[in-house]
Amino acid sequence: MIGTPFQPGQSGNPSGRPKASAKVRDLARAHTEAALEVLVQIATAGESEAARVAAANAILDRGYGKPTQPIDGDGEGGPIPTGMTVTFIRPGQTPDAG
Repeated sequence: MIGTPFQPGQSGNPSGRPKASAKVRDLARAHTEAALEVLVQIATAGESEAARVAAANAILDRGYGKPTQPIDGDGEGGPIPTGMTVTFIRPGQTPDAG
């Protein structure tokens, strides 16, 4: 049946990552130097500004990693609220007003 949930401890992919994806990864990595040369050519002499910017970003991402994305709680760089107050009310009691 489609959509049947897995039992606890049962893997959704028991045989692991397909071997073909490792082959594709290895093939792509074999062409890293040529691909980087193409990106540098586009970044320095591409016909459109958008292509040059995209190539430059790709080079920087591969050389230094993608920049971190700061997250804030109020849109102005303020702190993210992390606390939580839990009030337990016993049956027959009323919650405090404040």
